[in-house]
Amino acid sequence: MESKAKLFGHAIHPILIVYPLGLLSTAVVFDIIYLITGNPRWSFVSFWMIAAGIIGGLLAAVFGLIDYLQIPRGTRANRIGLFHGLMNLFTLILFALSFVLRRPFPEEPSSTALGLSFVGFVGAILGGWLGGELVERLGVGVSSEANLNAPNSLFHANTRETNTVHDKGVRHA
Repeated sequence: MESKAKLFGHAIHPILIVYPLGLLSTAVVFDIIYLITGNPRWSFVSFWMIAAGIIGGLLAAVFGLIDYLQIPRGTRANRIGLFHGLMNLFTLILFALSFVLRRPFPEEPSSTALGLSFVGFVGAILGGWLGGELVERLGVGVSSEANLNAPNSLFHANTRETNTVHDKGVRHA
């Protein structure tokens, strides 16, 4: 199934998701640098990266929801899509709580604020993997011939058929 929310022929959700994922992940890297160096500039920049990442995540979520609502119920893709969306929502909530806790003193985040970001980072990795499962394994958003019930990629070889033609040993894309 192909995405219903497109811009110039490409699905909008995967275009947008790179920004919040990059911003929130880099905020965690900057927090680690802050913890190593003690330089408050790193945590100050991290604070604003989290703000931008949350805004970008919410925008990407709108288009993710549009795509999710097109997935037929009762399919593995629908279940994975639900877990993907909930994991990413949970991740945004963790980063939002971290942002609120940092707000009074962005240069000196509390251990709780840092911990929330670190756990949010793990959530972002899991949510990203689930998104990859939807696209790479199940073909959601990219293929009109998607296999919405393909087995898990962790334990099974790829079963999604490709659109390549084999002719005399030469592969044509």
